[in-house]
Amino acid sequence: MLAISDLHVGYARNRALVEQFPAGARGDWLIVAGDVGERFADIEWALGLLAGRYERVVWVPGNHELWSHRTDPLTARGEERYQLLVRMCRRLGVVTPEDPYPTWAGPAGPVTVAPLFIGYDYSFLPEGATTKEEGLAEAVRTGIVCTDERHLYPDPYPSREDWCWARVALTESRLAAELDPARPTVLVNHYPLIREPTRILRYPQFAQWCGTVKTADWHTRFNVAAVVYGHLHIPRVTWHDGVRFEEVSIGYPREWERRRARFGSTRQPGLPWRVWPALTPATTSMPPGAPVGLRG
Repeated sequence: MLAISDLHVGYARNRALVEQFPAGARGDWLIVAGDVGERFADIEWALGLLAGRYERVVWVPGNHELWSHRTDPLTARGEERYQLLVRMCRRLGVVTPEDPYPTWAGPAGPVTVAPLFIGYDYSFLPEGATTKEEGLAEAVRTGIVCTDERHLYPDPYPSREDWCWARVALTESRLAAELDPARPTVLVNHYPLIREPTRILRYPQFAQWCGTVKTADWHTRFNVAAVVYGHLHIPRVTWHDGVRFEEVSIGYPREWERRRARFGSTRQPGLPWRVWPALTPATTSMPPGAPVGLRG
């Protein structure tokens, strides 16, 4: 099972990377953990291409897919836009958070893949802040404000956090009711389900747009083998409570070019990475949150 996120195909160099993705081997599934692009047509193009190269593609939305941007002819906002994306995926045969959780029967045994749509609620507060208002004020003061504030509408919910909380309640009940506790599960979300991976951010104020504390125990409550996410543009593997967390993003061209130069990678950047069975072995001696690898 392979995974990738933050394709950002609106950038010509990233679009070229996606065009060059090799076809998966027989039985390969591809997880796409959000931020394929901003324009509906670009998202459809990329997911359609990938659906033709892998046995199954599993997609979750990122914040960029949910933007209502002036350059996109599709003007739907919020929940309406999300449902249009879901319908498009179903036409392409791509699994979404609205579909039954599929089971991958790989060489390590069956594993359930649970695609989630959980947003953020500004609860990853910056140091010194005790409320959303204080956190956002600090972000404005320092000039670190997510573009979602201009382009991501929560309609018909009154706020982004209300939309997030509704998704948390819906998803939590589904996981409890539908997962087989005896079968390992791979949870997939655009945002990390815990706060710890955001501690590495260069600008900690940005963590407010990176998740919710309401999902902090999901990786321990359920039989989770791995959590796959993106959004941070810091591809790496960390361990938390014995569970592997994989950030699998490509990021913007300037970012993957910088990583390739820094770490001397000669391979093509942005290829999907195998997340199950794990390439990185589990270890009980590794402290929670320790980076296992930084991938170019």
